[in-house]
Amino acid sequence: MTAETVDSTPGPAPQGSPPKPAPDAAAKHRWRGEGIVLNVFSHGFLWVWTLMVGVPLLWALWSSFKTSGDILAHPWSLPTHPHFDSWSRAWTKAHMGRYFINTVIVVGFSTAGTMLFGSMAAYVLARFEFFGNRFIYFLFVGGMAFPVVMVLVPLFFVTKNLGILNTLPGLILVYIAYSLPFTVFFMTSFFRTLPTSVAEAALVDGASHTRTFFQIMVPMAKPGIISIGIFNILGQWNQYLLPLVLNQGNTDKWVLTQGLADLAVQQGYQGDWSGLFAGLSIAMLPVLAVYVIFQRQVQAGLTAGAVK
Repeated sequence: MTAETVDSTPGPAPQGSPPKPAPDAAAKHRWRGEGIVLNVFSHGFLWVWTLMVGVPLLWALWSSFKTSGDILAHPWSLPTHPHFDSWSRAWTKAHMGRYFINTVIVVGFSTAGTMLFGSMAAYVLARFEFFGNRFIYFLFVGGMAFPVVMVLVPLFFVTKNLGILNTLPGLILVYIAYSLPFTVFFMTSFFRTLPTSVAEAALVDGASHTRTFFQIMVPMAKPGIISIGIFNILGQWNQYLLPLVLNQGNTDKWVLTQGLADLAVQQGYQGDWSGLFAGLSIAMLPVLAVYVIFQRQVQAGLTAGAVK
């Protein structure tokens, strides 16, 4: 028996099939190097941005526990002996406590009203087809691009004619109208990503549209509602222009931003810098705590619907 010699040399590639390119080690090394550079640059930018935002907040916080003399003499040093009297002065003498309660009332009711009306309008625009649906939706979208500065004078006269100028209910209604466009825009896109089978099953079982919305769709849209609710709280808590124009009467009805502006002027002349930083910390810490507590829900609401 004779063994046949097997030729291990590969034959020519079949016609019509492109040749397989050989792996380019240099290209892979170059891509890996570019990825490392981009990663270092992005992380470095985030660290710089964190320092730019975090250091002033921490500086204002620890300066509130120092005396005005220590702030001027050693502005960057930590307080050796914390002083809490600046917080009591800001809360009582500067009336920051009263402004804080007014702000909680205004932001609480306006956020609740915004989420109620905004979610209902977004649900109808997302789930029902009717004449003028897209037109109403684009009206809300256009409301986001409309600068609030241009409507300050009409808003002033409208609230004055309605008898709600320089009142907390008037400010609540204006906050709701101001926050509705973005809320409707965000929640409409969110409701469109939710499955319709559950709502259809509820309707088949005899549930009304109102019951389906509040008991089925609202719990399913909880991540989006929490996310847009946090954004509304932050925006309304820090609002200054609208209260300045529509709530300039009795100081007992001022909100925190108005009180801080007045405190900055008064304490600047008196030299009570620790009281000023204490008032700033009183206005800053609540919204920071709200965001830290609901951070996971905010991220879940922003990413929900990205992947079906």
